[in-house]
Amino acid sequence: MTEVHEFDLTLPDGRTLHGYDVGGEGVPVMWHHGTPNVGAPPRPLLSLADELGLRWVSFDRPGYGGSTAHEGRTIATVAADAAALADSLGFERFAVVGHSGGGPHALGCAAAQPARVSGVVSLGGLAPFNAEGLDWFAGMGPTSNASLRAAVTGLEGKRLHEQESADAPIDFTASDWKALTGPWGWLGEVAAAGVTSGLDALIADDLAYVTSWGVDLADIIAPVLLTHGADDHVVPPSHSAWLAAHIDGAEHWQLEGESHISSLAADEHGAEAALRWLADRLRQNGF
Repeated sequence: MTEVHEFDLTLPDGRTLHGYDVGGEGVPVMWHHGTPNVGAPPRPLLSLADELGLRWVSFDRPGYGGSTAHEGRTIATVAADAAALADSLGFERFAVVGHSGGGPHALGCAAAQPARVSGVVSLGGLAPFNAEGLDWFAGMGPTSNASLRAAVTGLEGKRLHEQESADAPIDFTASDWKALTGPWGWLGEVAAAGVTSGLDALIADDLAYVTSWGVDLADIIAPVLLTHGADDHVVPPSHSAWLAAHIDGAEHWQLEGESHISSLAADEHGAEAALRWLADRLRQNGF
């Protein structure tokens, strides 16, 4: 089994960023985790990455796991943290993969560091809140809808919502729950670890999703793949469709009959196929 090395990086402002690295000589691929997870690289994809010659690295976003909280953080400030991690590991170039809330952070890295990011995969990720022509909340299940609408009201409103809605059911489908009984049940482990110290990091994530990302998606020059389950009620598939229409050259896979987690486990166009797509694009571009 692939061993994951954990370490702490001290950032220029004195914060600690807790990182992960599988090591080796593979092409670096940075994992961006969802909400409310810690940042360990995706266990269901470790062996495939090794087979494809890829090296997973990742980190806990500020406030999660071993990373210091960063008040008022945005997609852009997390992209700067990602660049600092890459610097510390000596990576001139790296690819990015993100699931759910990790999707905006992966895209944010590619927009903020276009000369460094060599490829992007967003799996069931959110579009910007100010996306012109997109009904951002349409298609969200009641729990996701209420949670993100609370974030729009600001920090205190979001905090109150979380206190009052702790038992709200997740907007998963039966296919999602089934997928969680297999290898992608790993997501339950990192989600549990993500809330062990409270909900502040989750709140910071959601506030970042409903405010300006602080980057321009038009700056992305790397190959981009957007995948999404057609029955996703956590992040509606319209988000990836909008992104595909607004990122030059982006490829878009919509998985019929799949949802937020089951789309990762799908045999066709699931997370493994997306990682193979990324490895192919990296090879084609000389990485």
